[in-house]
Amino acid sequence: MRLPPSPSPVKHRLSRSFIPTLIMSAALLSASPAKHPPTLKNPVTDAYHGVKIVDDYRWLEESGTPAVQAWTEAQNRCTRAYLDGLPERAAIEARLSKLFGNDTPSHGGLVSRPGRLFALKFQPPKQQRLLVTLTSADDLASEKIVLDPNEIEPKGQVAMDWYVPSPDGKLLAVSLSEHGSEEGTLHFYQTDTGELLPDRISRVQVPTGGGSAAWSPDGKTVFYTRYPRPGERPDADLNFFMQVYSHKLGTPESSDEYSVGRDFPRIAEIDLDTSPDGRWLLATVANGDGGEYSHHALDLTDSGRAAWRQVTRFEDGIKKIRFGCDGATLFLRSVKDAPRGKILRLPLDGSVTLKDAELIVPQGDAVIEGLYLTKSCLFVTDLVGGPSRIRRFDLKGKNGREVPLPATSGVGQLLVLEDQPGDERVLFLETSYTEPAAWYLYQPAADGGAGTLKKTALFNTSPVDFSDIEAVREFATAKDGVKIPVNILRRKGTRLDGSNPTRLTGYGGYGISLRPGFDFTQRLWFDRGGVIVVANLRGGGEYGEEWHLAGNLTRKQTVFDDFAACARHLIDRGYTRPEKLAVEGGSNGGLLMGAFCTQHPTLARAVITHVGIYDMLRVELDPNGAFNVTEFGTVRDPAQFQALQAYSPYHHVIDGTRYPAVLFLAGEKDGRVNPAHSRKMTARLQAATASERPVLARFSSASGHGMGTALTERIAQKADVFALLFDQLEMQPLPVPAR
Repeated sequence: MRLPPSPSPVKHRLSRSFIPTLIMSAALLSASPAKHPPTLKNPVTDAYHGVKIVDDYRWLEESGTPAVQAWTEAQNRCTRAYLDGLPERAAIEARLSKLFGNDTPSHGGLVSRPGRLFALKFQPPKQQRLLVTLTSADDLASEKIVLDPNEIEPKGQVAMDWYVPSPDGKLLAVSLSEHGSEEGTLHFYQTDTGELLPDRISRVQVPTGGGSAAWSPDGKTVFYTRYPRPGERPDADLNFFMQVYSHKLGTPESSDEYSVGRDFPRIAEIDLDTSPDGRWLLATVANGDGGEYSHHALDLTDSGRAAWRQVTRFEDGIKKIRFGCDGATLFLRSVKDAPRGKILRLPLDGSVTLKDAELIVPQGDAVIEGLYLTKSCLFVTDLVGGPSRIRRFDLKGKNGREVPLPATSGVGQLLVLEDQPGDERVLFLETSYTEPAAWYLYQPAADGGAGTLKKTALFNTSPVDFSDIEAVREFATAKDGVKIPVNILRRKGTRLDGSNPTRLTGYGGYGISLRPGFDFTQRLWFDRGGVIVVANLRGGGEYGEEWHLAGNLTRKQTVFDDFAACARHLIDRGYTRPEKLAVEGGSNGGLLMGAFCTQHPTLARAVITHVGIYDMLRVELDPNGAFNVTEFGTVRDPAQFQALQAYSPYHHVIDGTRYPAVLFLAGEKDGRVNPAHSRKMTARLQAATASERPVLARFSSASGHGMGTALTERIAQKADVFALLFDQLEMQPLPVPAR
């Protein structure tokens, strides 16, 4: 994350002996792969609002230098020697590979167009997802492959970031990136033949702000997001200032026209969408990652290319806008004076201002997450503290009716079908902790009755049996008395005697909710008597915007306190004890792991942390950091600096502490979280810990933040995690019951 170009209060001083010391460190690091490799200190002092902070491992931020490469290689050798030396590591990977090989294909990312469905198909042992079409969700025999990235690069190093079919479904715009980098180039394909068209557009996506595209009604022009090219802005700004351009197929990219975005914030993240009739283009603009959005509309039928019209502003609290099917109405999800959400209706022609928009679905007990429109129905997806529900209304918000769902299930995606004239049907992906995901088709009744619900042919079967597993929901009491949901997966009949190996995970950020989901690889954990727990922490969105805001900016410590309360709940209830507890999280959840490890080093035996951030005083200097200032805060603000310093994991490692076993996993191609965070935190913990437990780091040269990672690498990472936890928690296979 890079700081904005305004003046910074941060000043630092670099050691004069820095360069020769690095050269010496490279020689030392290669000498002792069996133990924690030595890491030399080169102190750098920063001053923040009069507070001096010493950083001994600043040199590990210099990615690509010989010294850092040597250090990374030494750490990887150390980690491989330790993990590969565990007696079950190879068997675990073989078991995982077999399970994935026996898994049934799964379909996600569905898009509907007249006469066909598009889907991303994951089909092990293929490394990456395929892009396929079907005539319907019940006709698997009609499936055709449009694009297979595994044929472009057989080792799985090319991935699809996203795709958008043209209005008639005959053409596809696809963003492709390499090595998990999420740095996307837009390609175009003929749907029926899979033919690659000659048009190419680079820099439509970078990991900092994503990317998007939308088609004109005639399918001849594509509107797309674009980042600056080298030479257009200073190098420090190349991953910022996203704008929208238009491209006519068959013309050179140099003739593309600017459309909108020059007045948007430096950290704008733009998502494009079109109305069902193709007339209107909507740009949803996020102000970084803190949850503020503005919306802008353009009439595509105006031959004079009318100016974009701003519909909402960041301060309006509008999280989502959907077009009505009449081409004249907008439906808006608002949290203004309604932290759990409400639905408004607004004419698209601008005749009514937002303050006079019609309230059609008021705030209720559940959190309104999504809204979807057919010609006569409004579908609302709700979140009830983690599990989901679907409600159906008429277009005035009346005659509400709940669509029946299994208890404690989640809704992963809802799709309004467009493959039949006047279609009112919707598809939705139902997820569960104990059952594989399945797509369901719901047909509303013409008279407003219950309608019909059926499971489609797009469903998964598990390669393992989960019939002995149950999901129970309990509530931990937080430090301030708030009840925090904990979703507990356990074998039926599990004894609460404190002996169960338990893995606790959480996230707590960006208003993101952890919802039910099925993972057949957890069978390896359950077969050793393990318990798995998912905590719905504040900072997430499980109970709405208040729940989110209670755990962001200067209130971030609340998230860490909630997680510790969940750990204590599991211990107090008799599920486990500290010697049998492991915690795991990634990205923002990796920050959570770092804070938990440094604030409660005796509360768990092992910590697994993926692609995490740990130096909160430097995070905004990283490529993606400026986008996260609206969520974490900035060291430039005195109060926010004080909060960041108070919990920054890297700065709260204490020498001589008996830390748990820790495994850091990071991707060298990560554009969201700089792997330097894992390097520095590894070095600091290795130098400080007084326990005999390992502090290991695993740096992957073929992956980034996790998106687009090849299947073999994902399996290898899972095998390493299982092997370490089985060893640290002394987990043995349960005896096989006599038949």
